[in-house]
Amino acid sequence: MNATDSFLSRLATTETGTAAAPALVDLQDVHLSFGDNHVLQGIDVQVRRGEAVTIIGPSGSGKSTILRCITGLLRPQRGSIAVAGTRVDQLRTEAELIALRKRVGFVFQQYNLFPHLSVLENLVIAPTRVVGRDRATAEREARALLQKVRLDHKENAYPGELSGGQQQRVAIARALAMRPELILFDEVTSALDPETVGEVLTVIRDLVRDGMTCVLVTHEMRFAEEVSDQVYFTEAGRIVEHGPAAQIFGNPRSERTREFLQRALGDGARARPAPAHPPLAFNSLRFAL
Repeated sequence: MNATDSFLSRLATTETGTAAAPALVDLQDVHLSFGDNHVLQGIDVQVRRGEAVTIIGPSGSGKSTILRCITGLLRPQRGSIAVAGTRVDQLRTEAELIALRKRVGFVFQQYNLFPHLSVLENLVIAPTRVVGRDRATAEREARALLQKVRLDHKENAYPGELSGGQQQRVAIARALAMRPELILFDEVTSALDPETVGEVLTVIRDLVRDGMTCVLVTHEMRFAEEVSDQVYFTEAGRIVEHGPAAQIFGNPRSERTREFLQRALGDGARARPAPAHPPLAFNSLRFAL
């Protein structure tokens, strides 16, 4: 048994000693420093297939850095990172990293759309040029995804003609166009005005309901409580506490978690579910590997 097989076998063993499906994402004792700045200090995070996992915490606590480690944008000095059986921390070539990123979608704070391409072309370019999908299939799936994010009427528009919320929804559809197994959301509403935050959160809510595996970094606490299966609270590069959303938001064990949530939600406030929006008749799992 090689090192990777041994690693996955260890992940598949529960406390009772019985076998369980390995986590789709597994970070074990991850350390990352930039000079004397210790950004991550022993991070352990697990994400099961079909789960929505949210990472919360104060600014500078390492949340976004965790996402960048998962997708190989940052390489830790110590620890192991596995995504769907691939040891991300051991990838070295650009070809290996490209293969990983075909399987992991990443939606950033900034939309990063190609300004000279229409909305439809922004969705079609990667599946056709990177994956080699035929044009007709790529366009058909792109239009279905635009319907999913409620922008099918904007396929011929250019990014500069869209609002911030619309551009972010296009960015989500573009990530889905690669048929990922996992999508990472990094503060995707932080650059939006309050009126457009809800439309982006509605799209993410629908993806979670469809069973897409998601890892979110967000300051939208009420939304996090509503959609998350598991929540991790980070501070100073460490996991202070993690558990089911109901436990973290309803009865956190750590006093520091309790203090953070009181400030984030308002003194003594507790998260309330955001209003539900009727999902469209569309299953995003059609676009999962």
